[in-house]
Amino acid sequence: MADGVTAVLVDDHPVVRAGVAHWLSTADIELVASGEDPEVAWRGPGATADVVVLDLHLNSVTPAVAELRKLVEDGRSVIVYSMRSDDEIALQCLEIGALSYLTKAEGADHLVQAVKAAAQGQSYTPPALAGALAGDRSETRPALSPRETEVLVEWFQSESKEFVAQRLNITLSTVNSHLERIRVKYAAIGRQAPTKAALVARAIQDGLIGLDDL
Repeated sequence: MADGVTAVLVDDHPVVRAGVAHWLSTADIELVASGEDPEVAWRGPGATADVVVLDLHLNSVTPAVAELRKLVEDGRSVIVYSMRSDDEIALQCLEIGALSYLTKAEGADHLVQAVKAAAQGQSYTPPALAGALAGDRSETRPALSPRETEVLVEWFQSESKEFVAQRLNITLSTVNSHLERIRVKYAAIGRQAPTKAALVARAIQDGLIGLDDL
């Protein structure tokens, strides 16, 4: 594959799996595994795929929030791909750590762009998600996990992300994933933090660090 990007799809509809496989193949993205059981993302080629595309409803009316959280906590780059278009669930998925939330009505181009961005540990904002972010009225301080806070503070005090990875005994990819999720969470509450300097300012404002810590 030209881009060297691999993906695994978790969806309970065969027609969706077939369609996504075709869309990704035309964009030089290899769908290495797909199925309706979330375990497909944890075993075989799916376990090492660059991106996980996760349907939010898998043979159930209950959103697959637990599955999303488990994947995020393991450092996976996840795109939620759902029939639901309500802002509340989209923002919840971002808070948990999804790099993007797409509705199935948004088509091939947005999905391809989201997968390519996620493979680089970056977020992607399709039209429906942009609307959700613009209308968000959540609290002004994002809900960072203890691990995200730890990575953030360590990065402020380190010369490089590589050093953070060494200090915390995690991979560079995991460091990047945590930092990108932090940025997405700030964006979700209307407080953009695209640079390290901006994140430092946000962290000081939110009491995560003091000037003496820098």
